[in-house]
Amino acid sequence: MVTFQEEKKPKCVVFYGTFIDTPVLGEYRIRENTAIGVQDGMILFIEEECVDPLNVRSLYEPWEDFEIDVIDFNTDLKFFFPGFIDTHVHCSQYPNVGLFGNSTLLEWLEKYTFPMEARLDDLKIALKVYSKVIQRSIANGTTMASYYTTISPSSTKLMATLCSQFGQRALIGKVCMDSHSPDYYTETTTQSIASTREVIDFLEEELLDKKIRPVITPRFAPSCSRKLLKNLSQLANEKGGLHIQTHLSENENEIKWVKTLFPECESYTAVYGEYGLLTDKTVLAHCVHLSDQEANMIKDTKAGVSHCPISNSCLSSGECRVRWLLDQNIKVGLGTDISAGFSPSILNTSRSAHLVSRHLAMKIKGSNKEHVKLSVPECLYLATVGGARVLSMDSEISLFEVGKQFDSQLIDLNSPNSPIDVFDWQYQMNNQAEDTLYKKLPQPHYPDLLAKWFFNGDDRNTVQVWIAGKLVHSIM
Repeated sequence: MVTFQEEKKPKCVVFYGTFIDTPVLGEYRIRENTAIGVQDGMILFIEEECVDPLNVRSLYEPWEDFEIDVIDFNTDLKFFFPGFIDTHVHCSQYPNVGLFGNSTLLEWLEKYTFPMEARLDDLKIALKVYSKVIQRSIANGTTMASYYTTISPSSTKLMATLCSQFGQRALIGKVCMDSHSPDYYTETTTQSIASTREVIDFLEEELLDKKIRPVITPRFAPSCSRKLLKNLSQLANEKGGLHIQTHLSENENEIKWVKTLFPECESYTAVYGEYGLLTDKTVLAHCVHLSDQEANMIKDTKAGVSHCPISNSCLSSGECRVRWLLDQNIKVGLGTDISAGFSPSILNTSRSAHLVSRHLAMKIKGSNKEHVKLSVPECLYLATVGGARVLSMDSEISLFEVGKQFDSQLIDLNSPNSPIDVFDWQYQMNNQAEDTLYKKLPQPHYPDLLAKWFFNGDDRNTVQVWIAGKLVHSIM
């Protein structure tokens, strides 16, 4: 007797509610009563002004035979927002978050950073640290992160494996450093290239998770020989144009040091240009003290800048001129820069970017003062679309658009223990308010509620997170 197994219907998920994103710098796109259909992590359709999300079967003929799950959050004070993108984070430094004392960059590296990173050769320690930082990152709404690990290939492969297990999208970079490094934490040029290849091969041939990709990671120019810089550039090209990440012009003493180490190069940026490390997939962290010539070089090569306002403030490195970069059409995203940055939250980083722009404006006299300031929607753009552009992934993530991946956080301004206080008259329409006093009060709209979240919100408001359509975090 032959038995036939009933054919399973294809499945899709329809997310229903208010969707807010920032397709244009400085502007919100707010879509209420909207249904977004997702299959295998990708957005297949968007139906605005949707009364019943189950009606998509009749609206989209190919879906007539689909099994549809509806996730309905079409209620007051809840909205979907794209997942944050952290363009610069040292996962291996996470235990040191908040530990920087009165150090400046080079002192901080010697006292706090190198000893901590070296300890993560022990995979038991690395497992604890990496697991915690990934979970904390996701809980704060970060769906994509560009990570620096350590010089250890084993530790780096563990980090990649954990990102895959927790579901986070990531660039994973084994740190490369063969010069001017502590005896206990350095490698030869040959070792650095070989271990980088080992990590790349592991990601491409063993892990096989499309969300996890390699990134070539020369720590910064002083820690790399000319031969290493050149070989890393060649490796990136050999592998089809891999991402590259490094540090640039973070601290004035660092810049002077680079000048003594590479006297043949006109500038710090020129060092990376000379050795072929400036591409449209290069992420340059900090960029606080750039010259006009250096900015032009970054623009011409289509490299991107990771703005790290918290760490720049904590280490007294300086204030990155973000508006100046944006005015030159240079790509800018945000980085938490753990552990010089004390917070794993890109929302917190966005707030700092907002404040740093105002500190820069205070130093300016004249009409340009207001222009230098970054607005709330501009900072949220940098946290999402800006970061995706810096990572050359804006065709895949950062917006709610057909064909892009569904990487999203659900924000609830009225979640349990929320740090945000929203009064009923602040979200009810005038004609719904029972008390006549309420009717006389100004009624905020979504930009006002978003500002409340921006300035007062934290991980308690990030009640659910999806990456590639998969729920990876929930406190509901």
